[in-house]
Amino acid sequence: MSKIRTIIRKEWMEVFKNRLVIFTVAFLPLLLTAIPLVMLYTMRGAATGAMAESLPGELAGQLGGSVCPSGLSDAECNLVFLISQFMMLFMLIPVSIPVTIAAYSIVGEKATRSLEPLLATPITTLELLVGKCLAAVIPAVLSTYAAYGIFALGAWLIVANKALVAALLDARWLIAILAVGPLMAVMSVTFSLMVSSRVNDPRVAEQVSMVIMLPVLAGFFGQVAGLFFLNEQIVAVVAVIMVAVDALMVYLATRVFQRETILTRWR
Repeated sequence: MSKIRTIIRKEWMEVFKNRLVIFTVAFLPLLLTAIPLVMLYTMRGAATGAMAESLPGELAGQLGGSVCPSGLSDAECNLVFLISQFMMLFMLIPVSIPVTIAAYSIVGEKATRSLEPLLATPITTLELLVGKCLAAVIPAVLSTYAAYGIFALGAWLIVANKALVAALLDARWLIAILAVGPLMAVMSVTFSLMVSSRVNDPRVAEQVSMVIMLPVLAGFFGQVAGLFFLNEQIVAVVAVIMVAVDALMVYLATRVFQRETILTRWR
């Protein structure tokens, strides 16, 4: 564990010298938190029948059940539906922030001539990758938790009906933020580490690593289009799938990261 902690401290010292990384870690969560809060503030007084009638018909059963509990008006259920669309964007935080950090992790060290001394130390490949993974995952997870905490506090202060607040902060989002978020961060980092270990340019590594954001964007646009609506069951299934995906990604990352090949290719 001491070697892993050393890797984490080293990564943070190098990465957070980059202003772009600091900007990404701070600005993106604030932006994605502000969007649903502004919507809540501007629409909190809207309780018209027109809002209720704009709901997709196939979602009526879901919004009448656990997603939108009894006691809320049709307009409030519609508001739950609308805010839920943008809540999906919270899943971009644990995916995009680690990419910025991890994509530079290996190829950037080669560019600064610090990779060869690191690989010469008595540290296993798994310890090295775990250290680099945690160095990128921890800031992303903390940023996600902080953003969701700010949203929860803002929703509590803005919305007078606390039953509506409870519907906005229900179990599906707690599972998504607390469980799926970290799992997605691990997936994002391991993918970025694999890319970073195979390319020679830090900019190429970051651009290619951004591909990992496509599943989240597909989920966002799919929900906006009314193809599905996230509920507790879907989020729980996604969490289980992510555990298996992360295990596979970690295995592939350890196989792809070959010290001798990396050094000889970049000499």
